[in-house]
Amino acid sequence: MKKIFLGFLFTFFILLSYSQPLFTYANHTVTTTEFLNAYNKNKTATTDSAEALQNYLNLYINYKLKVQAAKDMHLDTLPSLVADLQNFRSQVQDGYLNDEKEVQQLVDEAFNRSQKDIHVVYYFVPTDENTDSLEALKAINDISKELKANKSVEENFQKTNKIKFEKGDLGFITVFSLPYEFENIVYGLKQGQPSIPYHSKKGWYIFLNKDERKAVGKITIAQILFAVPPGDNLQKEKAKRLADSVYNALKNGSDFAKLAKQFSDDRTTFMNGGLIPEFGTGKYDSAFENHAFCLKNDNDISEPFETKFGYHIIKRISATPVPSTKKDEAFMYNLKQQVLNDPRVEITKQKFIAEILPKIGYKKNQLNEENLWRFTDSFLADHKNLSIGNINENTNLFSFNNGEKVKVADWIIYLKNSNNVIAQGSNQSYKKAFAEFVNASSISNYASRLENYNPSFKAQLNEFKEGNMLFEIMQRKVWSKASTDTGGLRNFYNSNKEKYFWKRSAEAIIFSCSNKLVADNSIRELKKGKSWREIVSENPSQIQADSGRFELGQIPVVDRTDFTDGLITMPVINKNDGTAIFAKIIKVYPAHEPRDFEDSRGLVINDYQNYLEEKWVEQLKKKYPVKVNKKVFKSLLKEK
Repeated sequence: MKKIFLGFLFTFFILLSYSQPLFTYANHTVTTTEFLNAYNKNKTATTDSAEALQNYLNLYINYKLKVQAAKDMHLDTLPSLVADLQNFRSQVQDGYLNDEKEVQQLVDEAFNRSQKDIHVVYYFVPTDENTDSLEALKAINDISKELKANKSVEENFQKTNKIKFEKGDLGFITVFSLPYEFENIVYGLKQGQPSIPYHSKKGWYIFLNKDERKAVGKITIAQILFAVPPGDNLQKEKAKRLADSVYNALKNGSDFAKLAKQFSDDRTTFMNGGLIPEFGTGKYDSAFENHAFCLKNDNDISEPFETKFGYHIIKRISATPVPSTKKDEAFMYNLKQQVLNDPRVEITKQKFIAEILPKIGYKKNQLNEENLWRFTDSFLADHKNLSIGNINENTNLFSFNNGEKVKVADWIIYLKNSNNVIAQGSNQSYKKAFAEFVNASSISNYASRLENYNPSFKAQLNEFKEGNMLFEIMQRKVWSKASTDTGGLRNFYNSNKEKYFWKRSAEAIIFSCSNKLVADNSIRELKKGKSWREIVSENPSQIQADSGRFELGQIPVVDRTDFTDGLITMPVINKNDGTAIFAKIIKVYPAHEPRDFEDSRGLVINDYQNYLEEKWVEQLKKKYPVKVNKKVFKSLLKEK
C-alpha cells in the first residue's frame, strides 16, 4: 500500500511540475507542457539529452521573444498572413472533423484483416419485383441448411425450389476488396464456415469461407499474353503452341521484355516489356492471381497457363509483403488514407455528428414539414419566392449556440448544389436530404470554431501563425537588412577578414547538360578547341554553363579526382532525370588564399545575419526580461 501511495504521489508531482511555469518573459508565461510538446516534436537523436534540452530551451526562449516582437508590431494582421492562415486552416481542418478514436479503431481493424486473405464463395437469391419474397426466403434457407450439412447445394436445391440461385467464386480477397457490409461478414467466419443468410437491397446472400492463407501482400510482374477469342478452338491451339515455344526460349535465356514486345497481345503493357503495375489480392482474375502469387522469387517465370483471356507467361519482378506489425509508418499511413476514403468511415462520421450536436447547441425550429416540402417543390420547379403556410425563404429551420441561424434559403441552395436526386412530391427523399443538410450544416458550424473544441487543432493553427510571423519579422529585422546593407556588410568583412580564406579551389566552367549524350558531344568540342561560350550559344536549350572560382568540393566529379590545369572531368549523371554535369578546370589554386569581398559575399551575408540576429535578441531580452524556473527545469533534466 505504501508503494502504491508513493507511486501515486510521484506521478502527482510530475503532473504538477508539467503544469508549472518553466519560464516567463515580461508578463508572458510558458508552461513546462508547452515547452516539452515543442521539444519532443523537434528533437533529434543525441547522446547527451540534458545538453540537448538546455540548448533547446535557449532556442525556444529566443523564438518566443521574436514572436512576441512580431505580435507587438501587429504583423498577424497583415492581409497576406491572414490569408495564409485561412488557407492553412482549410487544408488541415478536415483531419479534425472525425472521431479520431473511432477512425483509429477502423484502422486497427483494417490492419488485423490485412494479415490474412480469405477464399470466398457466395450464393445469391434475388428479391426483385419478379420474385416471390417467401419463395426467395425459403430458397436461401434451404441453401443454408445444405451448406451447414456439408452437402452439395446443386444436387437437391431444384427438387424443392422454383427459384434459381447464383453461385460465384470471388477467389482470395483481402481488406477493402468487398463492400464493408460483406467484408464484416466474411472476416467473421471461420475457415470452412458459411454465413447466415444476409438480406441486401438486391437479394439474399450467403458467404462461405472456403479457405484462408497468410496475406500475400502486393506483387509486381510482367506478362506475355497470347489472347484467345472465346470459343475459337483453332486459335486456342495456335496460341498454346506459340506460348510453349516462347516459354522454351525464355528457359534458354531469351530476354523477357523483348519477347513481350514481340509476342504479347496485351496492348497496354507490351511496349513496356509486359510490366504490370503493382497489385494485390482481389485485383485480377483469381486464376491469374494464383499463378502470380505462386512465384516465390524475383525473376521466377511461370509455365504457360490458361485463363478466360487466353494463355499467359508471367515473370515476378518484385514483391511487397504485408507488415506483421504496426511499426511500418508508411504502410499504416496508407491504410488510414484507405479507411478515410472508404464508405466505412461514414460510421465514424455519424457518431462524430451525434457528439458535436450538443456542443454546438443544435436546435430545430418547430415547423410543418409538409409545407416545407411543398414550398421546396414549388421553388425548385418555378424559382418563385412564394409562401406556403408559414414557410418562406427567410423562415428559420434550425440554429446553433453561436447565434447562427439556418434558413429555408440555405436549404434551397444546398439542394441546388448537391447530388441528391429528389423526385417531386417525394417526402421520403426530402427527409433523407434534409438529414444530410443538417449534418453538413452542423459540421460546418463546428469547423468554424474548431479551435474552441480541439486543443490539438488550436495548437497547430497557432504554430503555423507564429511561424509565419517569425518569418516576416526575421525578413524585416535580419535577412533583408543583411542582404541590402552594403556598407554594413563591407565593414563586417573588413573587421573579420581573417575568417574568409579559400580552401583548395579552381577557376572553372561547370556545364549542365540535358543528358549524357549532349555532355559527351560538348566534351569532344571542347577538346577540339571550340570555346565554351560558342558551345552554349549553339545549343542553349540543352546546355547551360557557369564560370567562376569554386572550391574543389563544389565541383561535381564521378570519383576522387586529381585536379590539374586544363582537366575536363567525367560527366556526373543525375539518376532521377538523366541530366549530366561536368567541368573544365582553367587554373587550380592552393589552399588558404584570402577571399576578396565579392568572393566572400555569400559567406559574409550569412555571418552578418547571425551577427544582426544576436544583437537583436540582446535587445529583446532587455525589452522582455526572461526568468527561468531553475527548480522546474532541473526536474526535467533529471527525467532525461
